[in-house]
Amino acid sequence: MNGGHAGDPGRLRLGVLDQSPISEGSSGPEALRNTLGLAALTDRLGYHRYWIAEHHGTPMLASPSPEALIGPVAMATRGIRVGSGGIMLPHYSPVKVAETFSMLAGLFPDRIDLGIGRAPGSDQRTAYALQRDRRQLAPDDFPDQLVELLGYLEGTIPPEHPFAGVARLPGRPYAPEVYLLGSSLQSALWAGQLDLPYVFADFINPEGAPIAERYRAELARHHPEARPRIAVAVWALAAETDEEAEQLSASHRMAMTLLRRGQLIPVPTVETALEFLAREGGLPFGGRRRIVGTPERVKDGIEAAAAEYGADEVMVVTITHSHAARLRSYELVAEAFGLDPRA
Repeated sequence: MNGGHAGDPGRLRLGVLDQSPISEGSSGPEALRNTLGLAALTDRLGYHRYWIAEHHGTPMLASPSPEALIGPVAMATRGIRVGSGGIMLPHYSPVKVAETFSMLAGLFPDRIDLGIGRAPGSDQRTAYALQRDRRQLAPDDFPDQLVELLGYLEGTIPPEHPFAGVARLPGRPYAPEVYLLGSSLQSALWAGQLDLPYVFADFINPEGAPIAERYRAELARHHPEARPRIAVAVWALAAETDEEAEQLSASHRMAMTLLRRGQLIPVPTVETALEFLAREGGLPFGGRRRIVGTPERVKDGIEAAAAEYGADEVMVVTITHSHAARLRSYELVAEAFGLDPRA
């Protein structure tokens, strides 16, 4: 398998899932500028897709509002698809999401993706603070929200619907391409039932291959003529040597270890992280998949994950303290896969 563009269906496509990490000693504005720089680089390198994550209430990630970054990223790039990975729909009104992404699609035709997720992207207290009506907890009505959103975007809201005719989408005839994100079985069932492309977060749950298979089965049952569309998001880091890559990955290992203990920190320096891991006895990565090493080793790991899921696209998540090291990792991966640079 080699990296490539959408025009070559036989090749494994590579994308970027950017969480806009904030490094120790840095700031949110610098992290956001780093996102623009990484997007411009990966566009030139030939990556197919660039998605911005949604996370709230953390000093480590400057990405609470992907819809606010998609426009600037699309303006800073030329051919790469740009979107959300994802919009956490329970926080929002479906009509508002439809309006926002219609505007983006109108401004950047055939380049905008709308990845939809169900998780809060935060702790429960922050999720409650995000609610407009705080008299009670928001209902768990994600399937209804999703169907309503698709109805606005596809123009299929029935006349008897109470909000029929409400959504005047300014970007038409252009529309975002919708994806359903998940790390558990339920999202796979919904994606199959609704004939949506499915993106599995392997960097959260590395046991997702059977879930991807359930997506295929559900799709075949509800839409026999449809083609399964599966992408997998993995955590990967490439460097010139295995030793250098392992050292660079220590920053993320420390941050995630403390996160599981309820401690939120910016991405620490490599030196701080190595000292921490030495004191802790070289903690494992919490059972999560890590694809770390030389470009050849990372390429093999990415291809193995794609084969495991039967995916034709892999979204790469990379967090390092050094932004230069993160840029270099994406360069090395692009070289290993032989991506076709954009002019």
